[in-house]
Amino acid sequence: MRNALAIAGKELRGYFASPMGWVICGLFALIFGYFFETYLEFFVQQSMQAQMGTGGPMNINMTLVRPLFSNATVIILFVLPSITMRTYAEEKRSGTIELLLTSPLTDWQIIMGKFLGSMGFYAVLLLGTMLHMAVLFIYGQPEWRPLVAGYLGLLLVGGCFISMGLFISSLTKNQIVSGMVTFAVFLFLWVINWVSSFTGPTTQAILNYLSITDHLDDFTKGVLDTKHIVYYLSVMSFGLFLTARSVDTERWKG
Repeated sequence: MRNALAIAGKELRGYFASPMGWVICGLFALIFGYFFETYLEFFVQQSMQAQMGTGGPMNINMTLVRPLFSNATVIILFVLPSITMRTYAEEKRSGTIELLLTSPLTDWQIIMGKFLGSMGFYAVLLLGTMLHMAVLFIYGQPEWRPLVAGYLGLLLVGGCFISMGLFISSLTKNQIVSGMVTFAVFLFLWVINWVSSFTGPTTQAILNYLSITDHLDDFTKGVLDTKHIVYYLSVMSFGLFLTARSVDTERWKG
């Protein structure tokens, strides 16, 4: 585990050592901040109308936090391919993949190191959004449990995307190709349930289950359902398994 953590630290430092890492941080914060400001303005308007009428107080978690977290997946859809596209593709392009594979490290140590490094950078992005949540606690009374569950859901969604992104990056030495294919796969998993209403009940159930965003809905409500957690962990494990097979093939080629 020590070797994997060493690789993770190297990967994490690599993100912040390049301008691209800071650009990603800035764009993520900017877009998330825009969504937050939009939903906050809507919440304030609706609250004022409710106070003037006969309606009761509005739930800040349902009206603001839940749609905010749901729309955060749109940002993740565009941002995470730029995080994972360099993990293996850059190693292949620069020729350092041979040094990495011939080092006294196992494939799983390398894979888990790169996975944890990417997850660490993604966690930093989410950490920056907590400043917005702090504003809600200063001026409002949101429930903390749905917030914690929502962030857990976003971490799990990111873990699934990152594991699949690692696999795709391990297939090519071109970062642009890796990023584009990764985005296409992410988009497929994001919209796969859109056609479910035009299919039969069995196919509809399968497509809804495969949709990576459908499983996030309960998290944003503050509900921790084991079937959703099992789904995300299964997708993560599958992505890492495919990455291991790809790296093993690269080792044999070398």
